[in-house]
Amino acid sequence: MNKVILIGRLTKDVELRYTQTNNTAVASFSLAVNRKFVKPGEERQADFFNIIAWNKLAENISKYLFKGNQVAISGRLETRSWDDPNGQKHYVTEVIAEEIDFIRSKNKQNNEAILNSPTPINKNDDTSDFICNGDDLPF
Repeated sequence: MNKVILIGRLTKDVELRYTQTNNTAVASFSLAVNRKFVKPGEERQADFFNIIAWNKLAENISKYLFKGNQVAISGRLETRSWDDPNGQKHYVTEVIAEEIDFIRSKNKQNNEAILNSPTPINKNDDTSDFICNGDDLPF
């Protein structure tokens, strides 16, 4: 089984791109996750994970998530490799997001803005774009 669940804060704004071959949305960002235990006399340590999201999930998170937001991510680990121009092989392990849930922003003003706007769905599902608050339904 390949399943990852992380709760942490975005270290920078989401970067949204589209693939050249079939114009598929792909979003990437880094997530800082605090370690559970702190050694006496030391500061809390954090691990930094590269997160990738695809399709509608990528488009939605690029609209609603920003640096400092706290999120819960469920997905899978994936490792890929490539050769650089010098023939050196490089490897990277990334979390491929399947669900992303907004927990809170770093400041109260951002929280209120998100509560008063359409909430992005948390599944990588092309059947629906949003779950809306209020009368502005997407269908």
